Amino acid sequence: MKTINLLVGGPTDLWPDSLRQGKIDGDWIGVDRGNVWLVQMGIKPLISIGDFDSMDQSEFEIISNNVSDIRTYNPDKYYTDTQLALKIASDELKADVINIFSATGGRIDHFISNYLLATEPKFRDIVEKIRIIDKQNVIQYFTPGEHEITKIDMMHYLAFIPMNAMHLSIHDAVYKLDNYYVERPFAYSSNQFDGDKCHFDFDDGVLCVIQSKDA
Repeated sequence: MKTINLLVGGPTDLWPDSLRQGKIDGDWIGVDRGNVWLVQMGIKPLISIGDFDSMDQSEFEIISNNVSDIRTYNPDKYYTDTQLALKIASDELKADVINIFSATGGRIDHFISNYLLATEPKFRDIVEKIRIIDKQNVIQYFTPGEHEITKIDMMHYLAFIPMNAMHLSIHDAVYKLDNYYVERPFAYSSNQFDGDKCHFDFDDGVLCVIQSKDA
């Protein structure tokens, strides 16, 4: 299974310890300022992308001296840098799993933009490959059908967030649902696993599932 990690340019204070310690498996795409942080940690991205409009010359030189494939885009482009990185990870690098780091915290509009990526039709085929990860949360997305997830070590809570109207069933959790009709986007938060695995199914759209813990 091929894992591609994206380090985007959001705040660093919510990075998981495994990222700070360089213990994340897989290759990297650096997105904008995320490239500088990767190089500073001794990680050379396979591909560096961004408009780089927020960097000074010395920061860009750090990237150009360490990355062979740099792709610069106009700041007025139609796609965001993160969207472009997702397309590269999926279409060019054929990733099976795409982990996005540094996409939470900071500006709320940036986070919402990242959070809603899974609802965009152009990413429909890769929805289940995407994970947004920080030190307290692992966010995943699912398409209709029956699914099984495994409890992540140290994560205490489980949330189900329908992104649209759907019939939703939740099994193997403290709070269960049986083919319940959800009329609109809603967060069923603070649930917990009833064991090491949880099964669920739904019939339409996209379902977000979050495993989380307190700070």
